[in-house]
Amino acid sequence: MLATVIIVFREVLEAALVVSIVLAATRGVFRRGLWVGGGVLGGLLGATVIAWSAESIAAAASGVGQEIFNASVLFVAVIMLGWHNVWMSQHGRELASNLKSVGAAVRGGASPMHVLAAVVGMAVLREGSELVLFLYGVAASASGNTSGMLTGAIVGLGAGAAVGAALYLGLLRIPSRSLFTVTGWMILLLAAGMAAQGAAFLVQADILPALGENVWDTTALISDEGVLGRVLHALMGYTARPYGIQLLFYAVTLGGILALMKIVNGTRHADAAAASRAAVQPSR
Repeated sequence: MLATVIIVFREVLEAALVVSIVLAATRGVFRRGLWVGGGVLGGLLGATVIAWSAESIAAAASGVGQEIFNASVLFVAVIMLGWHNVWMSQHGRELASNLKSVGAAVRGGASPMHVLAAVVGMAVLREGSELVLFLYGVAASASGNTSGMLTGAIVGLGAGAAVGAALYLGLLRIPSRSLFTVTGWMILLLAAGMAAQGAAFLVQADILPALGENVWDTTALISDEGVLGRVLHALMGYTARPYGIQLLFYAVTLGGILALMKIVNGTRHADAAAASRAAVQPSR
């Protein structure tokens, strides 16, 4: 039972934290519950399909199909999170001044709510498929103790969801003018962490070089398997013993998204200034 509690808690926690950040980042969005709920449902359906096809996926690409699949899911999520932050750098100030305009933006098709819904689906897909595979392994070695597994799964599910809900409620206490800034930085760190995790999977698949193993070891301070380590892993990609390539992917992703946000924001200011000058010029 204890093994089941730990496994379910760990996987549910990572997905729940992503869902919580997305819900906070879309506060006031028209029908956001349907978008996020659809993302969760899609992820669960995808995880079921992946679990049924696990043997074929694992055997693909010379036995490293699972690592390649996980890396692909993570990199797609990174692209979508980056797109969201670039979009918010252009529209965030207006949205922060009036949360009702977020709903109008979504109804008008401008706000990339479908992007964040897809991110939720990706998170649930990855964690859900891993959860099913882990529980299958536990069941195979548990000598038919299904009642203990069910109890452990319920406890782990409740604990993981509770931590995610606590994060969400904490974010809601932030004033609306600061909420988009805070969640924007959280999404930025989330994207960089996912890129680093994807790089680790590709190292395990012998597709990328490690560029140094165990660049540092902070296991004694924060273990990867502890609650704090799992929270930091989900929020910003923390790992106690990173590969060098993970640090490179983290830095490139972080810098790349920040640079795009600055470019887009600068273009918006330039366009606004040009429009202002045109408005004040006397007509001839």
